[in-house]
Amino acid sequence: MEEEKKSQLLSPSPWSALPLDLASLVLSLLPMYADRACFAAVCPQWRAAARQLQIPPLPLLALPDGTFYSLMYDKPFRFPGCGFAGYENVCGSWLVFSRDDGCFMVNPFSRATVTLPALSSVRLRPPNASAKSKWAEGGSVESANLYITWMRINKADNLRISKLILCSPNLVAALVGIGPFSQILMCQPGALSWSVRAYDRIEDFQDMSFFQGKLYAIAKDENLLVVNISQDHSTGDPQVCRIGRVIEGDCPPWYYGVFEDNSQASKKLYLVESGGMLLMVRRTIWCQFPEPGTDVEIMGGQNEFEVFEADFEHSRWVKVLTLGDDQVLFLGRRCSRSMSVSQYGLPGDCIFFLDDDEDNCLEYAYDEENSSFGVYSMRFRSIHSGDPNISWKRCAEMYLAAWLFPEDR
Repeated sequence: MEEEKKSQLLSPSPWSALPLDLASLVLSLLPMYADRACFAAVCPQWRAAARQLQIPPLPLLALPDGTFYSLMYDKPFRFPGCGFAGYENVCGSWLVFSRDDGCFMVNPFSRATVTLPALSSVRLRPPNASAKSKWAEGGSVESANLYITWMRINKADNLRISKLILCSPNLVAALVGIGPFSQILMCQPGALSWSVRAYDRIEDFQDMSFFQGKLYAIAKDENLLVVNISQDHSTGDPQVCRIGRVIEGDCPPWYYGVFEDNSQASKKLYLVESGGMLLMVRRTIWCQFPEPGTDVEIMGGQNEFEVFEADFEHSRWVKVLTLGDDQVLFLGRRCSRSMSVSQYGLPGDCIFFLDDDEDNCLEYAYDEENSSFGVYSMRFRSIHSGDPNISWKRCAEMYLAAWLFPEDR
């Protein structure tokens, strides 16, 4: 009798012996990160099952005051132990913080940390680059201003990272600049300095994406650029060796004009991978100009979306009419991603988007005091509010609202 009791105590519990296919079914019914975390905390077997199955939960909506929202649960929450307030960027499942003595990334799910160089520590190429560059020689000051390089902006107080990508464990790429204009910097995690091509002209880069082993950037003229990367022979650090155009943009000319009703189109571009394709999303915000002589701001209004696939074989953008019944694009200035959502009961063929404008290059104001996320239906070409219970005040800091993508690892 005593041996039988001992055998029962040593036998695995029914919960830890849950078959993998049933564990997968349970996880598919838990779209929120908090529920996934509770699942993984039951026992080591369930934690291992969550890592092995890798069924991605829905993204969190992160706000810079340290609060987070799950899309299907409109109550804000905070991570225990640390509020993670004050981040300046988001990269997948990482929050990016910038300090005078260096930058670092923190994964709030695993609490892992990656250090990055300070923006003041940049290795120039060529090493003897000077602010009095060759572009200013033999010309007027006015002509020199048309060609602004890193050497003209590197000492600015409001220099910031507008986009950061962890391309691999050994490669970080960042768009760093002022307002809408930036340059591409490279480094290794843990390195002491970034690398930059000092005399390349800064561009109005709209977004970057690491796609099929290559880094791509999109400029406001809709030119798709491929960033070729090499290694510094003396240090082994990554560096940009060449930037080449892959697709020439074909932006409609009416984007740059004002219509008779005082309306004008403001444009945002996003790059995001979906189903093995590299997509460019063109977002149009229709703005209303005030009547002459009135003290009223330019107001942003209706949003429109168009999606294009990069056709690398023919070097062109091809319009896409559907994302697929199961796919959703989560669009943000800092982080975008495509996900399958049918298992969560969400409608597919949609774009979830944020009003996450840069505070120092905003072209228009908003009529409403609060901000939230919107949903655009590709099928019906219509927009509705994502969740009226999830909102935040529009203010200087809150433009950093971003999608944060948990990883079950």
